[in-house]
Amino acid sequence: MRLENKVAIVTGGASGLGEATAKLFAAEGAKVIIADVLEQEGREIEAEISETGGIGLFVRLDVTDENQWEEVVATAVSRFGKLDALVNNAGISGSDPDMTNTVAWDRLMEINAKGVFLGVKTAIPELRKGGGGAIVNISSISGVIGQEYVHMGYSASKGAVRLLTKSAAVQYAGDGIRVNSVHPGVMDPMRTSKITATSRVRDQMLDSVPLGRVGTRLEVANAVLFLASDEASYITGAELMVDGGFTAN
Repeated sequence: MRLENKVAIVTGGASGLGEATAKLFAAEGAKVIIADVLEQEGREIEAEISETGGIGLFVRLDVTDENQWEEVVATAVSRFGKLDALVNNAGISGSDPDMTNTVAWDRLMEINAKGVFLGVKTAIPELRKGGGGAIVNISSISGVIGQEYVHMGYSASKGAVRLLTKSAAVQYAGDGIRVNSVHPGVMDPMRTSKITATSRVRDQMLDSVPLGRVGTRLEVANAVLFLASDEASYITGAELMVDGGFTAN
């Protein structure tokens, strides 16, 4: 098992990419903290992991609340003795018909960017105590290129995640902490998707994907698993595109 005896926190672990990642991590031997604001869904994922022989624990987390972050990390350590990996996956979509919506900008930056910063800040001390570990931040192709149907705040927030990742990778390499980012491309619509969930827009987006299809949650989760595992022991500050060739155009 690729994560045997590892302890990992996966934010946004109750649905979507986070759910796929949490289940895959558990299947690969990790003890997984499923951190999310979706309590019912999170407890269902906890039960599903347990039913398949894995170890999962749901803990409620609003990623914009530093106190809740501290509680989640403390829970991971008290229940499982340590922390080896953090996956900063929680986020909201930026597909808003009004691309200049200031309220949307504030919310996107608070959850997508500040939430990742707080996760890194809170996890670092425990990862350092254990002699190192891995942080994987979920960004997006929107953090690398501009897109017609994406709110400026979404691109800015995911761009912030991209460069926060590189900065943290450099600053904490001496502690044995690796920090990398994963950049999903065109996927199934997110729970908070709006305009990009329409068939017309999705068809236009798919025209720019060389592989000619949407990506799957498991394909992204596999990339996260690799970066969180010891197989990626000499990889830090990297950005892994899981986009079917979108950004290669």
